[in-house]
Amino acid sequence: MVATRRALLVVSAAAAMAATVLWGAGPSAAARPVVPPVTRGVMPEADVSHHGHVSLWGDRLGVWLESANSGPWDLMDATVRLRFSTPLAGRQGLPQNCLWGGRSTVLCRTGPLSADGETRRATLDLRLGARPAEVVVRVDTMWSGGMPDREPRNNKHVVLAPATGDAYVF
Repeated sequence: MVATRRALLVVSAAAAMAATVLWGAGPSAAARPVVPPVTRGVMPEADVSHHGHVSLWGDRLGVWLESANSGPWDLMDATVRLRFSTPLAGRQGLPQNCLWGGRSTVLCRTGPLSADGETRRATLDLRLGARPAEVVVRVDTMWSGGMPDREPRNNKHVVLAPATGDAYVF
């Protein structure tokens, strides 16, 4: 148990450092703890979830994403990873809270997620490098503010989106 907790704290610290490098945490972020302290043997945890829909038409892919946290602890931030089976076209803009993770990966920062389930939204309008008949989109939480997720099944999705222009929900 102690070894597991130590390993979790090491992984959490590494993820926090990576998030700081990726998004350049400001001076106020440096003063805040990354992981709330363990109180009387209670390990903080969250329940991040992602839902939305994906639509493919021609060489365009739309992703409408809602992220929430059902608690019991608030999160200062989380990172959603979106992976696509088809490479995206180069040189295109992303929303302010998103960045490239590779030719077929986008990482998006949620911002604070309170434990009451309030949602944060992101909308991506992406160009693909080809005109595929279908695209597989994988959605998951890459980083959850350094806290374990008590129900990780609701933040991992695989969506098949045929090129029909219809919305495929996850």
